[in-house]
Amino acid sequence: PRGKRAHFYVYCSAPCKSIQTGKLRVRCSSCGSGAVTVDRDPQSWPDVLQPNRITVHCENDSCERSSSSTAAESLVPYAQFYFKCANHPSRGESDEAIPLYHIRPNLRKIPCLACTDVKDVVLVFPCEAAHVTCLDCFKDYCIVKLGERHFDFDESNGYYTLPCPAGCANSYIREVHHFRLLDQHQYEQYQRFGAEEFVLRAGGILCPQPDCGMGLIPPDPKDVLNEEECRKIQCIGGCNYVFCRRCLNGYHVGDCGEVQQTSSSAQGKGYSVDPDRVKDAKWDEASKRTIQKSTKPCPKCRTPTERDGGCMHIVCTRAGCGFQWCWVCQTPWTRECMGNHWFG
Repeated sequence: PRGKRAHFYVYCSAPCKSIQTGKLRVRCSSCGSGAVTVDRDPQSWPDVLQPNRITVHCENDSCERSSSSTAAESLVPYAQFYFKCANHPSRGESDEAIPLYHIRPNLRKIPCLACTDVKDVVLVFPCEAAHVTCLDCFKDYCIVKLGERHFDFDESNGYYTLPCPAGCANSYIREVHHFRLLDQHQYEQYQRFGAEEFVLRAGGILCPQPDCGMGLIPPDPKDVLNEEECRKIQCIGGCNYVFCRRCLNGYHVGDCGEVQQTSSSAQGKGYSVDPDRVKDAKWDEASKRTIQKSTKPCPKCRTPTERDGGCMHIVCTRAGCGFQWCWVCQTPWTRECMGNHWFG
């Protein structure tokens, strides 16, 4: 329906300090001028997030690349895409927002893998199946994992993050501002836990008290003469809990008893998904083909037009028409369409 428009989503660090809808903008990567014409429309997120994917014609006469007479390919100016928060007037060229490319309008009506509701806005995990969760369930997933301290440290990319709750490989969220869906206290806890992971990698330990987890660097055993003192750790700067360095239980005299093992399963104790629901919650290639190859009439001449790709900018192919229109709005293509849903 026309009432439900596609949007990009961003994190606005100031003044909103929250997740908002965003506007996509483009400028010359060489001179920064916005007076450019792209040589092709962006089709997908890699076109926007990765540099030097799309060339432009820059209208700025002082642009070194566009004014050069050298024909070398290295002098061709490229498009630099960026995002603005749509919730407040722009405060200048430096006023940019962080794109949250996993959050998308649910125009495909995919059910959430946890609650099975079909919500208007969802988060799509970067796994091969592209599993979908609603934002409320994603927040619950984060809160449970945060309480259990079961976020993962992505060794290859250096992020403290979460994978798809269905247990898919290669599904870590790499833009950590998606965790801004948490409230301020929870997000600060997330940041602190992430920093403490570095403490662990430096030979430190974490306070075992629930809802604490303070990172501590105990003295080297070689520097402590008394073994009892070596085993006695106090959470200074945190909850002040005193515990045993060996078994992580409350401090005690004598040998450590049997240590209670805690589960480290991917699903955790407080958050799980039904495998039968997971198969229906996919933003997968079959769904893409169904949506992208559907047909809509040209708003001007009513000629049926097939969209087979990621771009929402449609040019009617009927001889003598050539009308440029928006696939989402089914109205003439405008800067507003470009900013809200140039691709998707």
